[in-house]
Amino acid sequence: MIVGEVGQAHDGSLGTAHAFIDAIAAAGADAVKFQTHIAAAESRTDEPWRVRFSYEDDTRYQYWQRMEFTPDAWEGLRRHAEERQLEFLSSPFSLEAVDLLRRVGVGAWKVASGEVSNPQLLAAMARTGWPVLLSSGMSSWAELDGAVERLRDDGAGPLAVLQCTSAYPSTPERLGLNVLDEIRQRYECAAGLSDHSGTIFPGLAAATLGARVLEVHVTLSREMFGPDVAASVTTEDLRLLVSGVRYLEAALDSPVDKDAVAADLAPMRALFGRSLVAAGPLVAGHVLSAADLTAKKPGGGLPPTRLDTLIGRRLRRSLRDGELLSDDDVLSDDVLSDDDVEVTMKAVGAGGAPAPPGHDHPPAVTSGRARPARYRSTER
Repeated sequence: MIVGEVGQAHDGSLGTAHAFIDAIAAAGADAVKFQTHIAAAESRTDEPWRVRFSYEDDTRYQYWQRMEFTPDAWEGLRRHAEERQLEFLSSPFSLEAVDLLRRVGVGAWKVASGEVSNPQLLAAMARTGWPVLLSSGMSSWAELDGAVERLRDDGAGPLAVLQCTSAYPSTPERLGLNVLDEIRQRYECAAGLSDHSGTIFPGLAAATLGARVLEVHVTLSREMFGPDVAASVTTEDLRLLVSGVRYLEAALDSPVDKDAVAADLAPMRALFGRSLVAAGPLVAGHVLSAADLTAKKPGGGLPPTRLDTLIGRRLRRSLRDGELLSDDDVLSDDVLSDDDVEVTMKAVGAGGAPAPPGHDHPPAVTSGRARPARYRSTER
């Protein structure tokens, strides 16, 4: 599942929130995710800014107020997402937000990193029996262990735990891709990545490592206002991420049998392969050396891997320069029989390969085993 995270990128504009749904759907993602804030239920009025970025809100509490939508607005966002064939997801930040979203309906709960240690909120989500995506950006293993146990004990549906680094943007050294396999083994559930890098690279790497859920923050433009723009991908980036992940999924779901592929590509191997041929004119009875043969395209004849098995063998017939060599052209035991002598002499007499320079007849050929090449005289 590829999730496009809107978060607060709509900056309180319902129209912009709907525009994000259309853009994320057009990019090919599987789900769109929001955050559901109810200021009075989740925050004190003196909550400090993490980074003061707003030009119109004096306090963070005021900012949360401006991010609120009415229940009817949330219902409209869910319907719009479903019309665009997107799963509608949201992270609640209070029990009141859980109640609101339970009435609206979500495809799965998303537990934000900062809520992992909020047992009441976890229990409220779990009791619906709906699937849960648990983010882990600020949690130790002990905290995650407790959260997973509580969710399961309270009846949560299918669980996915997402590796996450709460840095905006996060650097390659802090992505924690190594954690994915640990999550899978530790909790025996789907592992995923909630990525804040602002690039598509961690998502592609995580898909290769078997992540079942990928979540990325999305921006409509790098020039947009908002605290998460630097940690977000553009909609064009998202489209590329989706395409890449689908490609990788197809590859990972299609194991290759090397032997079967080699058999299927036999015609191409013959075309691109090489065969052993005579490196120059060779007369019948000649004892082959490595210099006598060369490998040329196409394949289909004796492959170059056979060269060592041919060195020291005698030719049964003469070969022209560049002529293809076959097993029938060499004697099996370096012995010329009387019949071979007769065939050889006839071949030469009929215009076979020319005799070596300085000779007007083929080299003498005798029946019986020839002396090993390293002792054979070079005299003619």
